[in-house]
Amino acid sequence: MIRQLRKYLDKLSLDGSARPDRIALLARDDRLLNLGADDLLPLGDAVIGQLNVISLVLATPPLPFLELLLGRIPQNADHVVPLDTETRTFLHDIPLVRRHEYSVENPERLVELLGQRKGILVEGIGIMATGSVTVEQAYINYSSIYHALFVKVLLMLLTDRSPPTQFEMTRLQSLWAQLSGAIPRQVDDLLPGPLDEKTTILKAMDEVGKRTVELQLVDSFFGNISCNDRNSIFISQTGASLDELPGCIDLVPNDNSSTAGITASSELIAHRAIYQWTKARTILHGHPKFSVILSLFCQETDCKITDCWKNCNKVRYLGSVPVVAGEVGAGGIARKVPPVIGSGIAVVYGHGVFATGDVDFRQPLAAMIELENWCRQEYYQTLLQRCRNENQEFQ
Repeated sequence: MIRQLRKYLDKLSLDGSARPDRIALLARDDRLLNLGADDLLPLGDAVIGQLNVISLVLATPPLPFLELLLGRIPQNADHVVPLDTETRTFLHDIPLVRRHEYSVENPERLVELLGQRKGILVEGIGIMATGSVTVEQAYINYSSIYHALFVKVLLMLLTDRSPPTQFEMTRLQSLWAQLSGAIPRQVDDLLPGPLDEKTTILKAMDEVGKRTVELQLVDSFFGNISCNDRNSIFISQTGASLDELPGCIDLVPNDNSSTAGITASSELIAHRAIYQWTKARTILHGHPKFSVILSLFCQETDCKITDCWKNCNKVRYLGSVPVVAGEVGAGGIARKVPPVIGSGIAVVYGHGVFATGDVDFRQPLAAMIELENWCRQEYYQTLLQRCRNENQEFQ
């Protein structure tokens, strides 16, 4: 169990979702084990002792998103609703606990909410998340909330009635510095096609999965990968971490003659539809943050649709890349994405990016990197222009 704590503490640091000096992980084994920041462990110990869970993570995100969120929502707000569809489906809403509502001596409010939800936002700490059975679950729940917080706050800066202030822009200076550099196009060392043998396909999927995570183009266990092998599809299993795919890839016959599809990714229907519509051999699906944010940034002014993520029939564009709405399943993504992905890449509103390859995984990963780099720059320039147009501090 202590190895599991170390593994996920390191993951939280490496994937950029938590400050390395502000992470604490606790887990029950034959006794309570803990690892991480000494100043967070007493609160974690007080909380997990009153919960029927195996693991708990407390951590502070590397950027002050919670601070900025609190500055933009009503003082009596006690929860936030994620805007990205994946996290909204997974978490529904995220409770918010103010600093005066808890202490090490009185953790009852934290215990109450963590008994009802997979994770919460906590002023003064950041994020707390639990795992009912494994340490991995706590990590998944934490990173899911971090993804939702990242997307929500940066979209608020674009769309809220009040433009960003100089203070807010300064607080995110380290993020703007990151955006000045491009995500490296690290694809040429990936296994080249043709991908004709099972061992080659599995190795290629493992390689691109790890690379997608390394480049932070996917969070948590979200995202999936597949390869079309004539009459069957090799596809990552539902809930599989893309950087740990060995043993988590299913071979699903196209004629449904096997029950393998039961454990396959929930996007199997969409992957199958894309293969039927195109000549693609490979598909990579990720959740690059700025691609997701800009997919949510719709500037239609007279639209009557409220559930945009599933009911919008319009095709928008991020540069030259189409954006469509759609739910997971045959009636949504599987119907909306195939007709528009002829160029090799498409975005699903609030959800993520699908990219295809004709031979191997170099092409889809390169396309995803190119799109995310474009979105990073487009987001920042759009935000700066808003600041100049609407805020005298930036004149």
